[in-house]
Amino acid sequence: RVPFREISLSDTPSAFGAEKNPPVVVYDTSGPYTDPTISIDIRNGLPALRTGWIMERGDVEQLDGPTSEFGHQRLVDPELSEMRFNLHRKPLRAKAGQNVSQMHYARKGIITPEMEFIAIRENQRRENMSELLQTQHPGQDFGANIPKMITPEFVRDEVARGRAIIPLNINHPEIEPMIIGRNFLVKINANIGNSALGSSISEEVEKMVWSTRWGGDTVMDLSTGKNIHETREWIIRNSVPIGTVPIYQALEKVNGKAEDLTWEIFRDTLIEQAEQGVDYFTIHAGVRLAYIPMTAKRMTGIVSRGGSIMAKWCLAHHKESFLYEHFEDICEIMKQYDVSFSLGDGLRPGSIYDANDEAQFAELKTLGELTQIAWKHDVQCMIEGPGHVPMHLIKENMELQLEHCGEAPFYTLGPLTTDIAPGYDHITSGIGAAMIGWYGCAMLCYVTPKEHLGLPDKEDVRVGIITYKIAAHAADLAKGHPGAQIRDNALSKARFEFRWEDQFNLGLDPEKAKEFH
Repeated sequence: RVPFREISLSDTPSAFGAEKNPPVVVYDTSGPYTDPTISIDIRNGLPALRTGWIMERGDVEQLDGPTSEFGHQRLVDPELSEMRFNLHRKPLRAKAGQNVSQMHYARKGIITPEMEFIAIRENQRRENMSELLQTQHPGQDFGANIPKMITPEFVRDEVARGRAIIPLNINHPEIEPMIIGRNFLVKINANIGNSALGSSISEEVEKMVWSTRWGGDTVMDLSTGKNIHETREWIIRNSVPIGTVPIYQALEKVNGKAEDLTWEIFRDTLIEQAEQGVDYFTIHAGVRLAYIPMTAKRMTGIVSRGGSIMAKWCLAHHKESFLYEHFEDICEIMKQYDVSFSLGDGLRPGSIYDANDEAQFAELKTLGELTQIAWKHDVQCMIEGPGHVPMHLIKENMELQLEHCGEAPFYTLGPLTTDIAPGYDHITSGIGAAMIGWYGCAMLCYVTPKEHLGLPDKEDVRVGIITYKIAAHAADLAKGHPGAQIRDNALSKARFEFRWEDQFNLGLDPEKAKEFH
């Protein structure tokens, strides 16, 4: 079953013509959590929807257990038994000589069940909508290639070309397949994660569920506190696609000393997380030794945590980053589990002053070179972007990313369009997010009101996600994405006809609208 949310509408009052209004179908990220027919128990995890599809391809093998040294240690540690998720299946890996990435299948001309699922999901059953509701402005797509209807063949072709990714680790069969690419609906990501200050596993799972309830298409687990491994297992077993920054956990393994990091520790961390089911890794392989001095002229230096970790390592050893040097080795690991790259912008600008500078664009060119290497291995890849960028410089970011990175999907943090509004950075960044989404950015990483100030609570997460749902939808409208205006048309019609309940239900946050009425 492909997930949708159907919004039932009341009839038009007789004063306005007395007609029936068909339900409006919208994209839904909440999975079974909002399905009244399903009983959720996070201790059991979500149903493994894709297991049959994965196994019938005949290119994977079941391992006896974790092959990561750290993963094995955690599994056999009796002190962790109380917090360990009781997973009854063993990890999967590609058979020797096989590649199990969706890009590999796509390039072989294979339309997978996941691609068929995505085509249905992206179309949102809009063929059933009335002509009135389907009427929309043509939009300006800046060179995108959005068809009137998404077909499985179109999904396959976009993935084969590298213009879209399907983040689907073979060890995360619980996922409802989704796609990230500029010729599809703009997606949003929500960040969660525990810290050294502490939060329980149940709290992190609750944050994840809350994020998807409000519209998070993917979730990044940025945990840096205790029991990262166990926390991540619980999240993966109950979630949408999950991304991580493996260097964070690798740093924990060397007690926070960046200079003590090694390729061997990082490699073991990649395998550990891949065998758990992480769907995409942020890898800051574009932070090269020669680029670090370029940041000396900046007002805010290197603000990316992953970027600063790798910069510190490079300077301590005065050599090229092991992420860059071992990039092909990383590709070999990724394609065994179908983990996608999210190539990190470790030198992104942390202020308007530093936007579009030499360091940022030097790294972007390197990310383009690394993308070509990933594609040589049929590994899926998206590119992370800034950051802090004034409105008139945003378009240049998108154009250069398309040029240097071969149209690989762009995934940006905002960008924030001004630095003067602490407490309102969901708005300063939402402006930039809407703009760059219109220009072609495929996924927007949300920013909450607590950005730069503190850790977000549930209400901050809700506000951040709704803000970014607005930005993503505004971008879809501006691009002229087929069907994007249906919900707007339905709500406008309800507003004109004084159908208050329909207005609330068609909105992105019905509860907030009702509070104000």
